[in-house]
Amino acid sequence: MIQRKKGLSVLLAILMVGLLTACSGEAGTESDGKDKAIAIGQINWAENIAVTNMWKVILEDKGYDVEFNYLNMGSTMTALDSGDLDASLEVWLPVQDANYLEKYQDTVNFSEETWYDDAKVGLVVPTYLEDINSVKDLNEHKELFNSEIVGFDPGAGTMEVTEQLIKDYDLDVELVPSSESAMLAEIKKAVKDEEPIVAPLWSPHWVFSKYDLKFLEDPKNTFGGVEKIHHATRQGFDEDYPEVSKWFKNWKMNDQQIGELIDYVESSEDPADGATKWVEENQDLIDEWVK
Repeated sequence: MIQRKKGLSVLLAILMVGLLTACSGEAGTESDGKDKAIAIGQINWAENIAVTNMWKVILEDKGYDVEFNYLNMGSTMTALDSGDLDASLEVWLPVQDANYLEKYQDTVNFSEETWYDDAKVGLVVPTYLEDINSVKDLNEHKELFNSEIVGFDPGAGTMEVTEQLIKDYDLDVELVPSSESAMLAEIKKAVKDEEPIVAPLWSPHWVFSKYDLKFLEDPKNTFGGVEKIHHATRQGFDEDYPEVSKWFKNWKMNDQQIGELIDYVESSEDPADGATKWVEENQDLIDEWVK
């Protein structure tokens, strides 16, 4: 009888431990049982790498587990649409990513809030090309560029807008896709040798602090004027992660802040190390977002 009571006591103790564990929630789960792992899309663009790593540092400090899905823009939107991705931190509107807004506005949550309000996109050339100041000048000087615009990731909104620009201005040039890193390498080589090059670029970007480049005038306004950068999330994200959703909506950065963050991340062997340093030095700003 004593032995039976002892066995029951052990069994009861095991059940109580299991119950307490279930009630308290395991590491990586919300108190209501929701998974705290957040999948964020990362695109191989300088500012995107910077802000995704920044938010990884912030969220993991708050107890979340952040996973990166390395995608291009088109795949990012498809993954948000299917629910395989939780968030994308970079959507340029009203022009650059308008095609994605039109296609997915009913199945993806595009934030009305913006985290950067003074973005610019257009074709750029080195400043030493003094006779080329407008998109309209490109046909006249197309031989200088081998009738090519050096592009980056196919599927990016800016690449599609550039294709539209070629049609709008009836340019006799071809947009050559590659990657951001390959495009920047071409710009570096051209500037070093003082050779002509034309490429689609955007600000904020560290490249403008390194090389003397100028945006070409766009009289037809194909690229639009001032762009604003939003974030987007899958349907149901606001309900699953109301706290994080609020933080994303509070997020605001100016030229100096994003420029410094990109510089910290670009100059570090591990982007997370640069982001961590920047977060540590800007905790007051972070606190405004996550209050």
